[in-house]
Amino acid sequence: MCQAMNRSLLNVLVGGFGGSAAGAAAAKGDQVIREVSLNDAAIMMYYSKSVMVVPGYGLAVAQAQKVCKEVDDLLSKNGVDVNYAIHPVAGRMPGHMNVLLAEADVPYPKLLDLDDANGALPNTDVVLIVGANDVVNPAAETDPGSPIYGMPVLQVWKAKQVIVMKRSMRSGYAGIENPLFFYPNNRMLFGDAKDTLSKLTSELKQMS
Repeated sequence: MCQAMNRSLLNVLVGGFGGSAAGAAAAKGDQVIREVSLNDAAIMMYYSKSVMVVPGYGLAVAQAQKVCKEVDDLLSKNGVDVNYAIHPVAGRMPGHMNVLLAEADVPYPKLLDLDDANGALPNTDVVLIVGANDVVNPAAETDPGSPIYGMPVLQVWKAKQVIVMKRSMRSGYAGIENPLFFYPNNRMLFGDAKDTLSKLTSELKQMS
């Protein structure tokens, strides 16, 4: 776990990364958050060729894994190639996401580890991030002043379109801003993971 986060054991146990950095500060200037409606999100995914789901702690808290699998089933039925990008420390323990998705009967071959997921992301049409934050933060690669600089992350910004599903704009475990939220190919879909995924399922069913 420490190796995956590029952090010492003490740093992980204490929690958070602390401190602040220019790149980790709140958004300034003309940075804009772009929201997406449930209907538009459903259309984007339903008519794409490939979707990558990135599960995080928000999915675990909401116990939304089974509803997420319903979204997967509906998309797969329409011929969409659906996979899951699993960061080794997503959640609160190593393998947390694997266990949750196994409970929802997600086939193991759909679960891609960090390296395989990053290899597939540039050819992915839509990424759906469900409650993940720090493990998809580009500052880990682009901002030497960031507290998470050097931590291996999922390069979701390389996909054609990204949808971030979160309850709010609050920061994640590391307590820092995520520049991904302001990327031009990113859209925010606010709400509880389970409730939002349920509504998304309803939208997809109307298209089937």
